[in-house]
Amino acid sequence: MGRHPIGVHVGPGLTDDGELEDGGPLARAAEMDADGVQVFLTDPQSYKNPKPRPDQADLLASDVVVVVHAPYMLNVATTNNRIRVPGRKLLAAHASAAAAIGAAGLVVHGGHVLAEDDPAVGVDNWRKTFAYQEKDGGFPLPLLIENTAGGGNAMARDLDAVDRLFDAVGDHGAGFVLDTCHAWAAGWDLATVVDDVRARTGRIDLVHLNNSRDPHGSSRDRHAPLADGEIPTELLLEVARAADCPIVLETPGDAASHAAEISLLRTALGG
Repeated sequence: MGRHPIGVHVGPGLTDDGELEDGGPLARAAEMDADGVQVFLTDPQSYKNPKPRPDQADLLASDVVVVVHAPYMLNVATTNNRIRVPGRKLLAAHASAAAAIGAAGLVVHGGHVLAEDDPAVGVDNWRKTFAYQEKDGGFPLPLLIENTAGGGNAMARDLDAVDRLFDAVGDHGAGFVLDTCHAWAAGWDLATVVDDVRARTGRIDLVHLNNSRDPHGSSRDRHAPLADGEIPTELLLEVARAADCPIVLETPGDAASHAAEISLLRTALGG
């Protein structure tokens, strides 16, 4: 990825029949003057494997940065074999499909273990996910683990948990996605969050720059527009400046509002 392209989450961009919806993600990017798009390859609540996209060649040929988000319910940390093992296979399938469209990375939530489980087991399950995949040549693109908003036994809700997780997976090439709404909901200090995260992970590969509808420490994951939420807009802009990396907006709104947010960010980041 370049230094800090600005993208917008646009969902699959496909109809239920697998056809391009409203021109697909590239048309959406052009409409918003975005440098990038974040897409799903399937329904985000589905365990189905991704199918080849009708816009694969166009995505590969485009200079628009593409990021893929894995399904939300995918959880490779859990001790539940019926969820973890299919999750590993699904993660590998999404990674292959994301690489096939030239994606710069695959975003995946940190997941969690059950209340009665030791979180250390979840951390080791993440390590095993990378170790098992390396037997097949590894993931074909960067896997970017995202911090989450709630859950006491979550792998990436608390900074200390992130520290433990990256001690286990950092040497396997795992990247990190900082979601500002999730960090705010988890009670992190956004004034120092970039340094706090990098002290534990050594990196921030992508920022999901989202405002929040709820107070600090609420554990609620409800995104708000960049300039209309509980997080001061200037604080969000400071996070973007400090992180100095690609950004994806997952804020609610239409094309015009997203175009305005992109313009605001470009100005704040010096173009």
